[in-house]
Amino acid sequence: MDLRLSLTHILLAVFLSLGLFTAHQFLPDAKVTVIGEAKSEQKTQVATFNAGVMVVLNDKDGAVAEVNSKMELIIKSVKEFGVDANDIKTQSLSIYKQEQPTNGEWRISNDISIKLRDIGKASELADLLTKSGATSVYGPSFTVDDTKAAESGLVQQAIKNAQEKAEAIAAASGKKLGDVISVTEGVNTQVGIYALSEKSGGGGGAPVEPGSETVSKTVTVTFELQ
Repeated sequence: MDLRLSLTHILLAVFLSLGLFTAHQFLPDAKVTVIGEAKSEQKTQVATFNAGVMVVLNDKDGAVAEVNSKMELIIKSVKEFGVDANDIKTQSLSIYKQEQPTNGEWRISNDISIKLRDIGKASELADLLTKSGATSVYGPSFTVDDTKAAESGLVQQAIKNAQEKAEAIAAASGKKLGDVISVTEGVNTQVGIYALSEKSGGGGGAPVEPGSETVSKTVTVTFELQ
């Protein structure tokens, strides 16, 4: 056993002297992975509403006609309010025959989403929707329409935050921070929603506050440790 061990040491010394191996090849790679974070508050730019019409009748064709008529009026009113046609989108259309009808055999519904870019008029639009025939109105949901500019700056801040954390870990372990091995990024936005419903007595120009949205960026960075 001693002879085999000595032979191994001799061969290793020969390989090292010939440059076939280097000492670090026999050592595990030292590295540290940390998560860097950065956040900023951005003023909201868009208010989104969902408005729907639902009718329950025994006459299927009559129910469909009534829903279509009410929805056409809502869309016409929204366009006249100043919302571009491209910002009005059908979300769902449902024709459902109830197995055990109470108020009627057929339940018909149509829902649209509305994107309001002049968020200062959010309260007025909520009032308009409930008065124009919508049986349900949800919104406004305030969001930042374009986060690219904010995210660009947050990436650098997040990487700097990750580097600071990694340097603290390296110092605590008696090592120095080396090169970056890998970086993985992600983004998270936080959105609030305010709901109105004609059936529950909402609307009527209810006061709303657009506020701001938190745009955050996280990066996972792996560094070498020396």
